[in-house]
Amino acid sequence: MARSTRRDRLAVTAGAIRLASGVSFIVAPKAASAVWGSDPEDNPTASLLLRSMGYRDALVGGMLLRAGLTDDPTTAGWFLASAGADLSDLIGGIANHDRLPDRSRTVGLGGAVVGIAIGLWGAAQARARGRQRVLRSRSVGATHVRDRKSRSGGVR
Repeated sequence: MARSTRRDRLAVTAGAIRLASGVSFIVAPKAASAVWGSDPEDNPTASLLLRSMGYRDALVGGMLLRAGLTDDPTTAGWFLASAGADLSDLIGGIANHDRLPDRSRTVGLGGAVVGIAIGLWGAAQARARGRQRVLRSRSVGATHVRDRKSRSGGVR
C-alpha cells in the first residue's frame, strides 16, 4: 500500500520545534536553560535532568515530525505523547512554582500549557483525518465490489 504524499503541517511544525528544543537541551543544557528562563548555574543534577528532557523531546519531536511528513496513522499518538511530555513539565513546574524565577514561570509554564493544547488539538485533527481516510477507503472498496458484480451480471 503506497503512502500518501500529504503532509500534516501542524505535526511537522510541532515535531520540528520539539526536536530542535530537545537537541538544544542535549547539546548545550546551560544555554537552553537560560533561554527557557532558568538560572544556568553549573549544577550537574540540573544538567542531567535537562539532558534527559532533551532526549525525551528529541525522540517525541523526531517521531512526530516523521509522522507528519509521511501522513502516518500514528500521528495522533505522537501528538498525545507530545502533550503528555508537556503535561509532565507543567505538573513539575506547578510543584516548584514558588522556587522558579519569574521568567521560568511565564515561559516554562506558559509553554507547557500551549504545548498541551497543541498536542490535544493535533491528536484530534489527526484522528479525524484517519477516520475520513477509512471511510473513503470503504466507499472505494464498496464501489469496486459493485462494479465487479455489475460487469459479471451479479453472479460469481
